[in-house]
Amino acid sequence: MHTNTRAPAHASRRPQTGRETITGYALRLATATALVIDAVVHFQDAYFYDANTGALLSQGQLFRIQAGVALVAALGVLAFPKRWPVWLFAALVAGSAAAAVIAYTYIDIGALAGLPNMYEPSWGPPGKLASAIAEIAGALFALAGLAWALAMRRREASPARSTRAAQMAHSGMDQEEAPGHQG
Repeated sequence: MHTNTRAPAHASRRPQTGRETITGYALRLATATALVIDAVVHFQDAYFYDANTGALLSQGQLFRIQAGVALVAALGVLAFPKRWPVWLFAALVAGSAAAAVIAYTYIDIGALAGLPNMYEPSWGPPGKLASAIAEIAGALFALAGLAWALAMRRREASPARSTRAAQMAHSGMDQEEAPGHQG
């Protein structure tokens, strides 16, 4: 009597290692923390800038919008950490905010597309430097999270390929002999 000693196809899937889990949690926590710091500073300081109006929005309104979007991005990376679009969104939110604060500190861009002139050539206003640091860190953490999510996606897709290769090897077929292979 012949006993099948082969492991089931699903056994070829590698379990998630502790390092992958720790990395994912660390990236989520770091990115969300940076985005929350950014949101808190923008919410707290928005009223300082309510008087600075443009044709469409005041600078205070822009601050509140930025704070809300940063909170949505923070919740996104916490709730859906393996979805790469969430990490891309978080990177864009934090990165665009960092670019704006740096640009408007060093360049007098003027009023732009119905927005107010937000030129402020100082790092002195309360929370501005902390917000900029959080935005830069958040963008970097989100980019690392994006790379991590894409790696996890690739890793989860690879067991299907290795399962097919194992099945072909067990049946004695080379990949060149496999039906439909165009080598």
